[in-house]
Amino acid sequence: MENIAVVIFLLTVVTVLAEITDKVHIPYPILLVLAGIGIGLIPGLPIIKLEPDTVFLIFLPPILYEAAWNTSWLDFKKARRPIILLATGCVIFTAGLVAFLAHTFIPYLDWPEALVLGAIISPPDAVAAAAATRGLAIPKRITTILQGESLVNDATGLSPTGMLSLL
Repeated sequence: MENIAVVIFLLTVVTVLAEITDKVHIPYPILLVLAGIGIGLIPGLPIIKLEPDTVFLIFLPPILYEAAWNTSWLDFKKARRPIILLATGCVIFTAGLVAFLAHTFIPYLDWPEALVLGAIISPPDAVAAAAATRGLAIPKRITTILQGESLVNDATGLSPTGMLSLL
């Protein structure tokens, strides 16, 4: 019963933040991060654990579907070269750099764990890229490249090929 109260509290916070973003003109992902930091600092909150399968099967598909639905596929095709270069080269470089830094500065972190950490951290979120650029005076081509890259980069960061290329 305690977990249900926490989930209802978190859903309330997310709903309030969704209403606040329209009034203060701050991108929704930024407010979510700030609220998450604030909630994380509340002492005594129970730890909620989600199984990875739950996230991959229930939460991730609708989020990616929404981001893909709002992407202009004609513009995506026109900008496929920079999208592919960013989604592979930039993600592999960032994952390798994060893995190196994590392995160097976190005691007892072996290379396999450091590589997984780098693969998880390196690709930006598709929804966050779309929400953060919405309402800004950014050229449409740049927005298309950011959104397209964020849709493709998870496959690079988390695929066995992407992980092997880091070794």
